This record gives sequence, structure tokens and C-alpha cells, in this order.
Amino acid sequence: MALLNKWTDMLHTILAGFYERDLGKLIEEINSFRTEDDLWKTTGAIKNTAGNLALHLIGSSNYFFGTLLANTGYVRNRDREFAQKDIPRQELIQQLERLIPLVKDTLNNLTETQLEEPFPIPFDGRQQSRTYVLVRLLAHLSYHLGQVNYLRRALEP
Repeated sequence: MALLNKWTDMLHTILAGFYERDLGKLIEEINSFRTEDDLWKTTGAIKNTAGNLALHLIGSSNYFFGTLLANTGYVRNRDREFAQKDIPRQELIQQLERLIPLVKDTLNNLTETQLEEPFPIPFDGRQQSRTYVLVRLLAHLSYHLGQVNYLRRALEP
């Protein structure tokens, strides 16, 4: 049991560190766009703008961490995440910066037992543990972070 407790403590730390790192990198990417207009452009077959991907990550993180785990009352509008345009860069960054303590505090407040409990809603088509969903959401963040990086480099060679 002591080994499991140590693993759970490590898991909190590891996940919190990766989320903080990737949210920080997303902030850097948003800041690296030469113009705010480029945040709302696509190129070639790319369908989503960097700004909309940032809004999508803000919405999904606020929903999955805030609403479902921390009971913040956040109401998600997923369609709006992809439809909104021309949000000022600084507003995107502020929303991303607010996610870091939300995610870290939520992770740090989950107990060993809570990590293995079912996530409040089905995920990936079936009921999953909270640990599964937290790792899956980290992969989702990293995937979209890569898309933002690629899009920035494609638009601003």
C-alpha cells in the first residue's frame, strides 16, 4: 500500500508538471505569432485556426477539470470554441494562464481513491477511470499544441 501511495503522489506531480509545461508552451506559441491576425488564419488543408484550437483547449480543460472534477460550474459551448474569431491574443493568454492553477489544484486535490474512481461521464465511448481520462486529456493537449506549432510555422515561415 505504501508503494501505491508513493505512486499516486508521483502521478499527481508528474501530471501536474506535464500540464503546466504544455500549457506554458501553448502560451509561448500564441505569443510567437507575429500578428494577432495570423492566430485566426489557416493554410492548405488545415481547418482549425490556432486561436480556435486555443479556445478549444480552454473550453475542454475548464469543462473536464473545472466542471466535472472541481465543481466550478463552468458551462461549455464546444461549437463556440470553433466558431469564435478575433479574440485578442492577451485574452487567450489570460485564459490559458488561469488554467494552470485550476489544473494543478484539481490534480493535487484528488486522492488515491478518487484517481481510480470512474470519471463522472463516459469517455472514449465507455466508462473510464479518472487516471485514464487525465492521461488522455494530456495527450489531447499535446496533440493540439503540436498543431498550433505547425500552423504557426506554416503561416510564418
